[in-house]
Parts: sequence; C-alpha cells; structure tokens
Amino acid sequence: MNVPNPTAKNTPRPEYSSARVVGIPALISLFSFFYYFRQNDLLLYGDAVAHINIARRVFDSQTPGLLQLGTVWLPLPHVLMIPFIVSNAMWRSGAGASIPSMLAYVFGVVGIFRLVRDALSAKAKASVVTGLRPAPAEETSTNSASMLGAWTAAIVYGANPNLIYMQATAMTESVYLAFFIWAVVYFVEFVRGLPADYLSKPSTEKKFRAQISVPPLTRSAWCLAAAELTRYDGWFLAGVMGGAVAVIALRRWQDRKLRRALLKFMLGIAIAPILWLLYNAVIFGNALEFANGPYSAKAIEQRVGAPNPALHSARVAAIYFLKSAQLNMSEANWGRFWLAAALAALALALWKRRSLAASILLLWIPLPFYSYSIAYGSVPLHVYTWWPFATFNQRYGLQLLPVFAVSVGLLAASVFAADKTHWRGGLAVATMIALVALSYAPVWKAGPRCFQEARRNWDIRAPLNAAVERVVTGLPPNSRFLMDLGEHVGVMEQAGIPLRRVVNNENHRAWVRPTDPEGLWERALADPPRYVDFVIAFDGDVVDRQVNRAHLTELVELHAMGQPHAHIYVPAAPSTTNQSR
Repeated sequence: MNVPNPTAKNTPRPEYSSARVVGIPALISLFSFFYYFRQNDLLLYGDAVAHINIARRVFDSQTPGLLQLGTVWLPLPHVLMIPFIVSNAMWRSGAGASIPSMLAYVFGVVGIFRLVRDALSAKAKASVVTGLRPAPAEETSTNSASMLGAWTAAIVYGANPNLIYMQATAMTESVYLAFFIWAVVYFVEFVRGLPADYLSKPSTEKKFRAQISVPPLTRSAWCLAAAELTRYDGWFLAGVMGGAVAVIALRRWQDRKLRRALLKFMLGIAIAPILWLLYNAVIFGNALEFANGPYSAKAIEQRVGAPNPALHSARVAAIYFLKSAQLNMSEANWGRFWLAAALAALALALWKRRSLAASILLLWIPLPFYSYSIAYGSVPLHVYTWWPFATFNQRYGLQLLPVFAVSVGLLAASVFAADKTHWRGGLAVATMIALVALSYAPVWKAGPRCFQEARRNWDIRAPLNAAVERVVTGLPPNSRFLMDLGEHVGVMEQAGIPLRRVVNNENHRAWVRPTDPEGLWERALADPPRYVDFVIAFDGDVVDRQVNRAHLTELVELHAMGQPHAHIYVPAAPSTTNQSR
C-alpha cells in the first residue's frame, strides 16, 4: 500500500522546476542579442564570420554539398546554423547563426540548475548515502537548500557577462558548454542511481541490478557525441568519462545489464571521432588533416608567429588558463574568490557525497585539456595582466564557468542547510550573492573581456574589408569573382554577394592531391578571363601567389594600416564565363 507523502506538495516536480528556469535566461538571451545586433557587434570575431560562411557554402557555392564543411572545425555547429542562414538577411547580419548559440545558452542554464538541484535533493541524499527516506521536516529543509543552491548556480552561470556576449554570436562556446553540462548531468544521474555499496557487494543480489538506471548513461553518451562534434574539448571529456564508466563496469563485469550499458556507451562516444578521422582520411588524404594540415592551429601559429608564454610547459599553461578563467569572472583580484570557492566546494563534496564530487571533478576536466593544448597544441593564450600583456583567446577561460557556478551553488546550499533556523544561513547566502554581484559589476562596467578582444580583432581587419566591399558593391551586378575566402570571406557577406558567384579555394576535389588540375579553382587560377569577371587578391594569399596575370589589368589597389594590400583585377580579354563549363 502506498502511503501519501505529506510534504510532497512542498517538493517541486523536476520537469516543472526546470521549465520555470527557462524564462529568465531566454529573456536575457533575447535582450542581449538585440542589444549587440543594434550595435553591429555580432560579427566582431573573425572566427564567427568564418563559421557562418562555412555553413552558408554548404548550399551557396559553385560546388555545394557537405564537403564544403571542410576540416579543422568540427561540423555540428555549422550544420545547426544552416536552417537559419538560408535567408540572405539572416546571413549578412549574422543573426541566423546566433540562434543555435542562444538556444544552447538557455539549455546550459537549465542544465546547471538541474545538476545542482538533483545532486543536493533529499531523494539523492537518501539513495546515495543511506537508502532510507529522510524525515519529512528534514526532507523539506534539504529540498529548500537544494533549490536555493540550484538558483544560485543558475544565476552565476546565466549572468556571466562574457558568456552573455558569446551566446549572441556564431561562436561555438555556448553550444559546447550546453552539451558538456548535460553530459555531466546525465552521467551523475547514472552514478546517483547506483547503490552506495554497489562496487563492493556481489552482483548476484537482484535488488542491486534492479536499481541500475541505464537511460541516463545513454543520454550522456548522446550529449558527449554532440560535444565531440562541436569542439575537440569533447574528445578529451569523452575519454575521461568513458574511463570512469569502464572502471564502474569492470568492477562488476558479471552484471550483464551494466556490461551492455557500458558497450553501448563506448560505441556512442567512439563513433563521432572515428567518423571525423575517416572523413579527413578519405576526403583530404590525411586522418589528422585538422591537426597538422595547412589550415590547422599549428600551421596558423607558424604563419602568424604569435608568442606563446606557456610553450612546452603544461604548468605555466595551467596558470595562464586559470588566470583567463578568473578574468572571465571578474576584474583584478576578484577572480581569486571564484577559484577559492571552487576549491572549497570540491573539498566539501569529497567529504559529503560522491555524486557531488563526481560532478565537480568532471567540470574541472577543461583544466588538463587546455593546459596540454596551450603548451603543446599550438593554441597560445594571452591575458592582459601578464606577458605579453595582451588579450588573445580569452574565451578559453569560459570552460571553467560551469565549475564556478556549481561550486558557488553548492556552498550557498550548504551554508543555508547548516543553520536550522535559516536566519543566519539566509544572511550568509545573501552575502555570497552580493559577492557574486560585486564580482560581475566591474566586468559589465569595463566591458566583457571576450567582447573587448573581439572589438580589437574587428578594428584591425575592418578598414581593409570595408574598402574592398565598397569597390565590389560598385561593380556590375551578377559579376563573378575569383578570391581566396580564407581570411576575407566577410567582404562578400557584407556586400551581399552570394558565394556561388565566387570561385574560391574550396571549389575543387580535396582528395586529389597536391592539386586538382580539373578543379574549378585551379582552372580559374590558370585562366581567369574564362571563368570570372574580376579577381581579388591580397598580398601573400593563394590568388596573389598563383593566379595567371597574363591577361589581367589591375583595377585598383587598396591599403589599410597593418593589413596586406588588396588588389582587384579585371580580365583584359572579354569574359566568357557562360562558356566556361
């Protein structure tokens, strides 16, 4: 016979609790988007422009198709953008590509809320620690503390100024963070479903087998696969979580249910990187084209020559990464508050509850990944407070935002629950929230560091792009162009010229190496008058180095301080574009 729980009405149902959290971040997302949209700040990052146009050329190109996704950047963010940039207006403004980021931001806030609430709830405490139902008064108190901690964590995550800017753009940070957070949510839900002594008692006990919940593990694998197709951070995350699942299963390998769940999980997280490696091997002739090819981070670093203060030192890289994470949270020394809170929460979780410790440890995974990547992976990170006293790749530090948010939420809930009267606990929580507000206030006042870096990026490249755009928009309608879109694809986007009217470096068969003599790109370089009406070259790019100038006349040369010169040529002979194919 089921006995009604008199306190059930005080315990919010999970699906409704999460639904209530959607409204606030959705409003924040929309408000910030319209603000940055009106300020023309959606396309400040060069990478944001590149992401949009990679997605666009899948259907708007001389050679459309999925092969236009290229290499280096993983494909899922671009695929998610495609439906929203079919409209020329949504493409040119960058607004269409912001939609997946904005949705991911909302899901990320909800995920943080759910992670903290469920880990701290009375039900979780009962199942993991004792297996016994707490007393009604204790259950009500515990659930009140868990809700307070969940709201605190959600506010910390959702109110972060740098994330709010990034989610309004085509950058991939908010998309990856959402998959990262939900992978952890479901994994911790799986761990919480295991009895406390599951790893120590024989698996022949049917009650233990019955308590294993497999669906959360499957959902975690789906989220990990999506994370793996969004950023390479996800590959490392999947490896760590896969190792954790393997340890759990190997200790109880005779448990058939858990063994099947392990195999499905491993298959789920392995298929994404395997497919990407095969794609690179088949299309580009090199499974590691994204890591060591001509457009890889390694090749770009060699061309640009940006200083790397943490080169070949994972320890120094970790220090720079932690400093970047702190600067994404606050200015000056306020960042130490977040680091101290994260360490205190980890110590508290290790002492109190394994599901809490598991979630916080998993959220620390970006630290070893970026420490290695910065030191040995050709992705330098600069912070303005240390040499070389500049801001570069500041957004990397946002990867620790989830652990900061969850940690502060855990501390707030613990302080509130420790005081039975809740008076002193409430005061302590209010103090903590005030510290969070004081930490974020200087960031809003000075401007988010990610936004400042993007603005400087824009100020450098905008004058030359604008000059080329003015000339291009004054040329005859429906003109065709030959251009390397690698660095200056934004020119065509802002001019509103469809990419199908631009013969570019992706219009050939990538699997024909080293060049494709029959490819449209190579043929146009060899005989421009036959294929295009105008040629645009920038000092040092592929067109500048390889185009046949025998029948070209320079129309104009454009200069901008600190940028390579741009040259626009017109074929001397009449164009026979319509006969070219």
